Amino acid sequence: MWWRPWLAACLAWGCAAALCASRGLCPAPNASRAEPGQCPRPRGVTELCGWALSSDSLLDPFPIDVIQENYVRNVRNCIFSVVYPTPFKSRVRLVAVSKEVLENILDLDISVKGTSDFLEFVSGGRVILGSVPLAHRYGGHQFGSWAGQLGDGRAHLLGVYTNRHGERWELQLKGSGKTPYSRNGDGRAVLRSSVREFLCSEAMHYLGIPTSRAASLVVSDDDVWRDQFYNGNIKKERGAIVLRLAKSWFRIGSLEILTHSGELDLQRRLLDFIIQEHFPSIPMYDSNRYLEFFSTVVSETANLIALWMSVGFAHGVCNTDNFSLLSITIDYGPFGFMDAYDPNFVPNTSDDERRYKIGNQANVGLFNLSKLLQALKPLLDPRQQQLASQILEGYGEHYYSRFTELFKAKLGLLGMNQNDNYLIAFLLKMMEDTKADFTMTFRELSEITEDQLRELHIPEEFWALQDLGKHKLFSEWVTMYLLRLKGNKGDSDMKRRTRMTTVNPRYILRNWMAESAVQKANLNDFSEVHLLEHILQHPFQRQKAAEQAGYSLHPPAWAKDLKVSCSS
Repeated sequence: MWWRPWLAACLAWGCAAALCASRGLCPAPNASRAEPGQCPRPRGVTELCGWALSSDSLLDPFPIDVIQENYVRNVRNCIFSVVYPTPFKSRVRLVAVSKEVLENILDLDISVKGTSDFLEFVSGGRVILGSVPLAHRYGGHQFGSWAGQLGDGRAHLLGVYTNRHGERWELQLKGSGKTPYSRNGDGRAVLRSSVREFLCSEAMHYLGIPTSRAASLVVSDDDVWRDQFYNGNIKKERGAIVLRLAKSWFRIGSLEILTHSGELDLQRRLLDFIIQEHFPSIPMYDSNRYLEFFSTVVSETANLIALWMSVGFAHGVCNTDNFSLLSITIDYGPFGFMDAYDPNFVPNTSDDERRYKIGNQANVGLFNLSKLLQALKPLLDPRQQQLASQILEGYGEHYYSRFTELFKAKLGLLGMNQNDNYLIAFLLKMMEDTKADFTMTFRELSEITEDQLRELHIPEEFWALQDLGKHKLFSEWVTMYLLRLKGNKGDSDMKRRTRMTTVNPRYILRNWMAESAVQKANLNDFSEVHLLEHILQHPFQRQKAAEQAGYSLHPPAWAKDLKVSCSS
């Protein structure tokens, strides 16, 4: 590769100077320059038992930002800017690691977490051999309006790791310092939000929902100032960094920014790269490859949002810059899992218009896909544009078909019945009326016997069903449900309950659980972070430690007053 001779120098210098010089990318004489020291210089290169990353596949296909200094600006004609993480100034402490991510994805023994090299790497203090850290340029529609250039304002894409299974993973630090896309931000993330992202990334994976992963969480003693609820009450918090992984970090906004900037050649190159790397079933020689790509993203986005709904998950900030082109869950911010079932549930207090309430996520998905189509249109001929519009019109059918399939499984229903949609809607309406707990209602239906239901004998331990049972139409719904279960050919009550417990979790990352872990972490007690990390690896299995912690009980009264916002 053209830049390999300069890689060692680039890494040793600790900034992009060598790489930029090798490509003739030094700033023009009249370009604005950063103040001295503004390009952060990590303290050298580290190596983890021969383990290395590669930035080749991200650097080679695309032009790099021509200005090497790290200052906020409008960036054009590139996909990435080369920019190094800014190390913390104070002591750094490793809070948590995901053993499964380290060992099964990154091929590292868990013992590596005890080394200083590992701590330096995951905290942005040193780069790994082969890494050229990058910040990605993208735009997006935020709360329905075009927001212009956004980009990785506090994240650094460290490189690509291909593991022993042949899987390609992109490693990114979040909270690791300023980039050209930081806008008015300080490039940092606080412990509060980082704990939530670390835990939820892993929890979603074990729930079976496509998601980015979290490898580690570190905290520093650096002061980071935040107005958590945008009410003028600025408080000092501690800076933290999450090392997170995804097959790709490209999102709808990655393509939008290029269309809005008229950089269609670059957009075509990026789109071809994404298809070749991540959509192997689409032939690169196919003149309809962009149409096939769009069709896949439409159906997979519908699937993802239906999966969110099946576990009561609200993302909180469904902007196009937070929607992955690979249809995985990314960018965990003011998310929330519903306690009481409420289609108007909004986890994000910053969402004044309730645009991203849980019941509107499917509609927002359609809006975001329409913006993706708008970005793709310059690359499509008139016939393809018409076909793409027809594909988009089929989104609703994709979504409702998958939603119905998932909720039928949650109720243990087999086969087809024309009344299944009504049975599901009937239950959800009763849950809404009685404010029954979403997660535990379905879980308890998985555990209660048909005989207990038939007799309307709800044991005290089934507290969510007891709440639901207060509805005047509960007995009518139970009669319909039991009659429908008789239509499950070759089924038994034991088989039904076993089947349902594999799709209805007993434990989710409720806001009050995350908040409890955060409050302890603020006092340097990370025991609940570790407890939740362990329990949420097995969300469908009853666990003694989880029961003792009250994670399957009615949420405490104070949970109703919890708030989360975009401040992180």
